[in-house]
Amino acid sequence: MTELAALVKRNTRLYFKDKGMFFTSLITPLILLVLYGTFLSSVYEDMFRSAVEAAGTTVSDQLIGGCVGGELVSSLLAVCCITVAFCSNLLMVQDKVTGARRDMTISPVKPRTLAFSYYLSTLLSTLLICGVATVICLLYLKYLGWYLTAEDVALLLLDVVLLVLFGTALSSCVNFPLSTNGQCSAVGTIVSAGYGFICGAYMPISQFSEGLQKVISFLPGTYGTSLLRNHAMRGVFAEMKQQGFPTQVVEAIRDSVDCNLYFFGEKVELGSMYLTLISSVVILIVLYITMHALWSRKQG
Repeated sequence: MTELAALVKRNTRLYFKDKGMFFTSLITPLILLVLYGTFLSSVYEDMFRSAVEAAGTTVSDQLIGGCVGGELVSSLLAVCCITVAFCSNLLMVQDKVTGARRDMTISPVKPRTLAFSYYLSTLLSTLLICGVATVICLLYLKYLGWYLTAEDVALLLLDVVLLVLFGTALSSCVNFPLSTNGQCSAVGTIVSAGYGFICGAYMPISQFSEGLQKVISFLPGTYGTSLLRNHAMRGVFAEMKQQGFPTQVVEAIRDSVDCNLYFFGEKVELGSMYLTLISSVVILIVLYITMHALWSRKQG
């Protein structure tokens, strides 16, 4: 346990000492917030207004702001929890490049202890940055239209923690075989560009073709995005019902923004989403530790 604590402290200190790595991770959520607010907010607003007007009802600007803000915030956090984890996990590859990992495997440190140290240090760093991003997102949501309760905020924070656990485990498995900084840059670029699409952050999954929706329904990140959507927008939908919006209109909007997800035609409940995400985290962690143990045995 002492060895694990010492390695986590060492990895975390090196991460924050590398200003380029740290500021790149920290600025990512801010850049996404500016881009989302600039380019996607008007698209989301038009989508909500057209859906409401098609139902023959009227809606206040504040309620529209709550809808837009909830979708923007959930999209941003869904992407940040994964992309920031990939940035924070670069130390594992740098140690391989510099030979530090080989030195540590020669020492009496057990392979699983070394693996856990990288995972936990990446988890701590990513949680810190995503925590700051969540506070900024909540302030942004307060400005656009606030309909969250204390329970909604608590569940939103829980979703962020689970997605960070998932992102850290995923980045650990993906980054582990890499051996150069160039490979890390390539993987980071691919993840940053593509993950937002396949998890439904950039474009709702409901807008994809039926075949692609079925494929994406197998990806755990999809359910993480939907959990964030549900908790960021629950208050908005409750307000709509209180104002007399027809139930079918509210459900249609929920479908359009992926609050309701369907697995081969069957609606996925929130409990099943949590189970899928948590199971994926456990499986990825086991896979990562196994990869690390096999690599250490090969080196030995």
